[in-house]
Amino acid sequence: MLTPSPTDRSRILADRVEAFVRKVVIPYEADPRCTPHGPTAELVSELRGMARDAGLMTPHILPDGSHLTQLETAAVLKRSGLSPLGPVALNTMAPDEGNMFLLGRIGTSAQKQRFLEPLVEGRARSAFFMTEPAVEGGAGSDPSMLQTTAVRDAGEWVINGRKTFITGADGAAVGIVMARTGSGEHAQSTMFLVDLPHPAVRIERVLDTIDSSMPGGHALIAIDGLRVPDSQVLGAVDEGFRYAQIRLSPARLSHCMRWLGATARAHEIATRYATTRKAFGKLLVDHEGVGFMLADNLIDLQQAALMIDWCAGVLDGGSQATTESSMTKVAVSDALFRVADRCVQVMGGSGVSRDSIVEQVFREIRAFRIYDGPTEVHKWSLAKKIKRDAAAR
Repeated sequence: MLTPSPTDRSRILADRVEAFVRKVVIPYEADPRCTPHGPTAELVSELRGMARDAGLMTPHILPDGSHLTQLETAAVLKRSGLSPLGPVALNTMAPDEGNMFLLGRIGTSAQKQRFLEPLVEGRARSAFFMTEPAVEGGAGSDPSMLQTTAVRDAGEWVINGRKTFITGADGAAVGIVMARTGSGEHAQSTMFLVDLPHPAVRIERVLDTIDSSMPGGHALIAIDGLRVPDSQVLGAVDEGFRYAQIRLSPARLSHCMRWLGATARAHEIATRYATTRKAFGKLLVDHEGVGFMLADNLIDLQQAALMIDWCAGVLDGGSQATTESSMTKVAVSDALFRVADRCVQVMGGSGVSRDSIVEQVFREIRAFRIYDGPTEVHKWSLAKKIKRDAAAR
């Protein structure tokens, strides 16, 4: 979208994904099974059945288990995001997309068979348990504040703690739990794979949030005496923070890809409105105040698309792209919010009505500015790098 697909296979696949989303998925946006806490399990299953029949389930992962490059993934995921239901139907949504990437990178063969294959096939959903309640001093943007603990007992790990804003936990079959291992100032973290639902992992409530596109919503979780065998340690003990970095940049970037698609669609709707609706004797688009907003949208969308592709290229070059993904997340999320806000403004009363998807896109993009680190945290991190680089000269 706004940038060419880098290869023939990604162009063909992206075109197929776009056709599927526009013809099959978009009509479901008004389905009553789209709830404030995301589409119901029944709707998810129905949509995925159609994606499977179309040969488009999990399109960014190839039949042999390999992945498209990040640049190719960008071409496909941008199109999947044309509807908030697109990533759900095609199995390109968060947190599953990032969890599949991480499991594919560091999971054992047995773990991939047990936990990854059902996710890739779209038969199961997953959740990533890291964020903790702020009122309890838990981890949010600063993972070093992790309070959930995992201790050895009788040859197993026993995990206790509380998590919050856990996307998709309600209805998930696979969990990745981040817990503190060790004690004192040298304590580290470890990731654990968990079958869900589990009696020791209790959903206290599903939070009412501004967004509504992700199945299962965002839950407050209590973990009480969860026992996990060594075979369900993901990767190595005490390496959780390092693995989180492996997952973070690609997952952060794929958020940008999907929401670019959604915002481009909102711009399409606002453009159609402005080029057909008349006021004060002429089309809305002919009023500078409206026409200029649409022009600014086009500029922001193009710049966002280029930032995404630039960062994807850095990842494809073998870098973790920590700095580049921070820059991209800030630039893209802020640009897309401006676009969504202008779309609402152009459409006036229709823009705040749920008669079109524009209102939901505005809400989702506002939440996206916080997902995977708010703008201010990324800028703080970038400022620290600027200071380090200056001192090293």
